[in-house]
Amino acid sequence: MFIINLLIMLIFILISVAFVTLLERKVLGYIQLRKGPNKVGFMGLLQPFSDGIKLFFKEQSFIYVSNFFIYFFTPIFMLMLSFLMWVVFPYYINIFSFNYGLLFFMCCTGMGVYGVLLCGWSSNSNYSLLGGLRAVAQTISYEVSMIMIILCLFLYIFTYNILDFMYYQQSVWFLFFSFPLMFCWFSSCLAETNRSPFDFAEGESELVSGFNVEYSSGGFAFIFLAEYMNIIFMSMLTCMFFLGGNLYSLSFYLKWVFVVFMFIWVRGTLPRFRYDKLMYLTWKMFLPLSLNYLLFVIGVYFYMINFM
Repeated sequence: MFIINLLIMLIFILISVAFVTLLERKVLGYIQLRKGPNKVGFMGLLQPFSDGIKLFFKEQSFIYVSNFFIYFFTPIFMLMLSFLMWVVFPYYINIFSFNYGLLFFMCCTGMGVYGVLLCGWSSNSNYSLLGGLRAVAQTISYEVSMIMIILCLFLYIFTYNILDFMYYQQSVWFLFFSFPLMFCWFSSCLAETNRSPFDFAEGESELVSGFNVEYSSGGFAFIFLAEYMNIIFMSMLTCMFFLGGNLYSLSFYLKWVFVVFMFIWVRGTLPRFRYDKLMYLTWKMFLPLSLNYLLFVIGVYFYMINFM
């Protein structure tokens, strides 16, 4: 039953990725005062499936000078990592008992850097390598402040089990305790998933399409799937951490869709940052803010232990 549960979850994740891409194209269309996909099927509902079939049936191109084995298997590695992250999804009856779900999530996001770096390096293309290096520097930088934020949230509940966030937010959401952290977390999520305005791995003007520029057909589809699965997962974590996290109510899933919509809305409205500004933002603003918040929470905790 555990294996069947896991397979059902993975199938629904892939279907949700398909419809998130459709939602993104529709929302961006309306932001730019045009129609999104609306021809294939009713209101364009079959568009993601036709795109997926087209991608997998296209010819897979290979570069003679690429490091073929790594080049071929890295997109599969990225997809497997994204699937692996979803194992910590907090079922009431867990598929696996994940009392250390937060630590497992941190390990998986840390490993994600290797996928991007190997994609960029194994193509043996200057553009791919530059895109990969940019993405790695950006991801590692934002992971530091992201882990500080997670430590602050850990101090609220003193457990690494993601499901416990639901129990501790029954009276009040953590959003009201840590309003600035919510924005730092959301911005870090954008940077971690290589989304606009932090999509420096894909600077069209100078890097064509970044680390995945040499990929076509199935390889590109795998990288694309991994990216959107990470977006949906980060949205789920945002709802669990800050927005009540009540998994068994319809409102949780509406909040989840709203956070995914925020990812798309940001892409449609904000221009791309300058690269030095991006690094300045995390090292000079997010990191000091999250560190100060961490010290503040620790101070409050010890005050309550000793004087109350």
